[in-house]
Amino acid sequence: MSTSLLYHTFGIRNYEYCKTEYKKGKVIFTIKHYPGSLECPECGSKELTLRGKKKRIFRSVPIGKKMVFIKLKVQRVKCHICAKVRQVKIGFADPLLSYTKSFERYANDLSRHMTILDVALHLGVSWDVIKEIQKRYLKKHFGKPKLKHLKRIAIDEITIGKRHKYLTVVLDIESGAVVFVGDGKGADALIPIWKRLKSSGAKINAVAIDMSPAYIDAVSTNLPDATIVFDHFHVIKYFNDKLSNFRRELQREIEDEQQKQVLKGTRWLLLKNPENLDEAHNEKERLEAALELNKPLATAYYMKEDLRLVWKQEEKTKAEIFLDDWIERARVSGISMLKNFANTLSVHKKGILAYYDFPISTGPLEGTNNKIKTMKRQAYGFRDLEFLKLKIFAIHRTKYALVG
Repeated sequence: MSTSLLYHTFGIRNYEYCKTEYKKGKVIFTIKHYPGSLECPECGSKELTLRGKKKRIFRSVPIGKKMVFIKLKVQRVKCHICAKVRQVKIGFADPLLSYTKSFERYANDLSRHMTILDVALHLGVSWDVIKEIQKRYLKKHFGKPKLKHLKRIAIDEITIGKRHKYLTVVLDIESGAVVFVGDGKGADALIPIWKRLKSSGAKINAVAIDMSPAYIDAVSTNLPDATIVFDHFHVIKYFNDKLSNFRRELQREIEDEQQKQVLKGTRWLLLKNPENLDEAHNEKERLEAALELNKPLATAYYMKEDLRLVWKQEEKTKAEIFLDDWIERARVSGISMLKNFANTLSVHKKGILAYYDFPISTGPLEGTNNKIKTMKRQAYGFRDLEFLKLKIFAIHRTKYALVG
């Protein structure tokens, strides 16, 4: 085997090939330093005194199904210039690791298409080895997202496990990349990013959030020049929650058992958009029957459908007129749920209409959150929270196969 083949196949150069051994299905290449290639790892001087060797064996890229190892006696030297005694640098591997750089690259390439367990089984190493390879790669390329370019961001939280454990995620709306992952939820989880944004000099002009008082206060305090845009998906979701509770209250008040059964089966129908009702299962007819049965419920349902039109107006002025009219109709409806919700919208009117200045939402972040959940399911959870965060930072690069 030639020295040039070692270089072109395994990325090993400035070493001399000695011999090849075949033991129990393994291929072991023995190499040695070229005498003229030795230099001090501290100052680069070639004025050295040899001080013994240490035998090292490194795992390398397999040949077919054969595991490949590189055996090298690493030279120890004393430098005449800086007077330090050190092992010389190993060009093809990290001296603290048991595998070569080419093996690490190969494992990372496989990880784009396979799970950690699959890669580990394929290469004949432990799960932890592949995980650490991935973690080191992710930390190098995604560990510190750049914030200087940020202009529009979205903020939301995601559940990451049992007992209501949360992470707060900040997304760059323009690139789709996650730029921050905070522990927990609420204002405290965002404290680290405010410091980083200030030092980065980022000029953020719009932030998409839900109507959480904690987020509103945190963004207003730390980004006073940014426009807050209340996410329309969250507004409708908030109304749906109120509508679901309202239906439940009406059902408890009805004494007729038959009417109760009609209302009991309409919860998800009320929450669906009309265009999504399944005709094959007569969902539209069932919903209409329930609405005819109860006028307050029908009023609340059709008000929900009208509310969706706030974000479909031609311009901001018309949207404001439409929203004001909706609020007024809700207040005179005689339904306490609608009155309370109208007051909520009135307080948050500016942030709702800001959508026409900055047409952004947390929709892209919801998509990212779904990717994160899929990744967690495929990985059967994550024991290492830092590793999970790094995977989230890189998740915008994932398209079809989500591996964990």
